[in-house]
Amino acid sequence: MFEYIDTHAHLEMSDFDKDRGELIKKLQKENIGVVVIGVDKKTSLEAIALADKYENLFATIGYHPKDSKEDFEESQFEDLIKHPKVVAVGECGLEFFRLGSDSEKEKEKQINLFKQQIDFAVQYEKPLVVHCREAHHEVLKILEEKKISAGDKLRGVIHFFSGDIDIAKRYLDLGFYFSFGGVITFADDYNEVIKFIPIERIISETDSPFVAPVPHRGQRNNPLFIKEIVKKIAEIKQGEIGNVKKILVRNAINLFSIT
Repeated sequence: MFEYIDTHAHLEMSDFDKDRGELIKKLQKENIGVVVIGVDKKTSLEAIALADKYENLFATIGYHPKDSKEDFEESQFEDLIKHPKVVAVGECGLEFFRLGSDSEKEKEKQINLFKQQIDFAVQYEKPLVVHCREAHHEVLKILEEKKISAGDKLRGVIHFFSGDIDIAKRYLDLGFYFSFGGVITFADDYNEVIKFIPIERIISETDSPFVAPVPHRGQRNNPLFIKEIVKKIAEIKQGEIGNVKKILVRNAINLFSIT
C-alpha cells in the first residue's frame, strides 16, 4: 500500500520537463502514488504514457471545461478508457469564473461537454474527476438528474472542493468524494466543511504545479508536498496522522480501483 496518494497532479505539464524523471524517482522512494490528470486529448495521452512508464503513476482522460477547445468525441477515447492504468474520466465539469463576452453560449458548451463525459464514464463504469468553479448548483443539478438513471455507476470526486456544508450534503447524497489541496494549509475557509465531511469520503491532492502548500508557498507545487496537505487534514479532523494517512490512501484506492 502507498504511504500517500496524490489524487490530482498535472505531471505532464511543461513545468516538470526539466526534472520530471528525478521527481518521480523521489516519489517512488517515498512510496507516493500519483494520479496524473488529463485535460484534453493530448494531455490524456501524455498522462497514460507516464502511467505506463512508472508503476506508482495512474492516469485520467477527459476534457477540462475551459482548457479544451475541442468537442468530446467518444470514439477518440474508447481505446484509452480501456487502458489498465486509466482510473477515471476527467478533469471535467463546469468553470463559470471569468466567462467570456458570450457567457450563455460558453455555459451551454461546457454543460454539453460535461454531460457527454458523465455518460461516457457511466458507460465504462469509471469515476469522474469533477472540476467546479462558481457552478456548484449547476453541477449538482446535472449530477442529480443523471443519478436517477445511472444509479451507483455515477460516482467520483469533486476536485479542490470549494463549497459550503449545504453543498457538501448534496454531493454526499450522490455518493461523491471530496479532495482538498494546498489552500487548506494557509486559509481557514475550508475548516468547517472538512470537519463536517466524513473522513471516509475525503481524498488528498496537490493540483501540482499549482497552489503549493505551506511551508512551500511561492514554489512550484509537486506531489512530494502531499504530506503537508494530509498533515493539515489530520489536524483539522483532530485525528492521528498515521491513521488519517491510511484512511485517505484507502479512500483513493477504493474510488479509483487502484491495484
